[in-house]
Amino acid sequence: MRSSIRRTLTLGGAVLFVMILLGATYQGVATAIERRRHQYPGRMVKAGNHQLHIFCTGEGAPTVLLEAPATGMSAAWGLVQPIVAMETRVCSYDRAGLGWSEWGQVMFDPAAVPVQLHTLLVNAGERTPYVVAGQGLGAAFARMYAGAYPNETAALILIDPPNSGGEPAQLRQMARMARMSPWLARTGVLRAARALSDGKTDLPEPSAGAVATFLNRPDHLTRAAAELARWSDAVALAAAIQLPEQLAVTSLNAAGRDRTALLTDRAASEQVAKAILDAVDRLRAQTRTR
Repeated sequence: MRSSIRRTLTLGGAVLFVMILLGATYQGVATAIERRRHQYPGRMVKAGNHQLHIFCTGEGAPTVLLEAPATGMSAAWGLVQPIVAMETRVCSYDRAGLGWSEWGQVMFDPAAVPVQLHTLLVNAGERTPYVVAGQGLGAAFARMYAGAYPNETAALILIDPPNSGGEPAQLRQMARMARMSPWLARTGVLRAARALSDGKTDLPEPSAGAVATFLNRPDHLTRAAAELARWSDAVALAAAIQLPEQLAVTSLNAAGRDRTALLTDRAASEQVAKAILDAVDRLRAQTRTR
């Protein structure tokens, strides 16, 4: 009886090992193909001890900065950025360790995000003032940027801004899932199940392909998990910011309260683009009357 159990366990372990090996091979081959297929648009620019990816399109002032939500990246703005670029200059970027950006040499610290963005913009030669727009966790970072650099921020657009305070059980569950996702990605499980990358069909190419690719990449998901683990810290830092009274702030709901929701719905993206361009038009009108 015991020998039969041992044989069953041994066979089960062998099958599991082979499945993990096949999944990891599948993940590695697919990632290598995608690296060649989805090369970054825009530029890689020095921001401290590492390089960050920035993608700017359009011409005119003020420049719009797009701060992506949790698990997101520059390509997540694939529906919004082209609309805004028809009227003014607009830049999306990847935070350290996300998308095409390098990790750097330090652990994730939400307080460092606006500092790194500022360094990136200076080194990239982008001109102030900025209309800063952020979605979800990105809205918290956008508010932190406006608080740290008030003289450079002409307007603030907060899309699905996170609430301060808590839902501790939900936050713990989200953190657990985020910690698991890089390991599931390494074994090919996420890619095979399309657990994170499904539902991006409304994004145009090449944005849809890039987003789906990185939502199956362990390196991207590891950094995203680090951000999600510090969600409450980032939200608390943003809530403590005292914004200048004269700063124009627009807040709207578009993608919902899911902490990892991306703007993949065309109607919602058009709503966001309109709010951004309305802020741009108001600033231009103020400039003409001075």
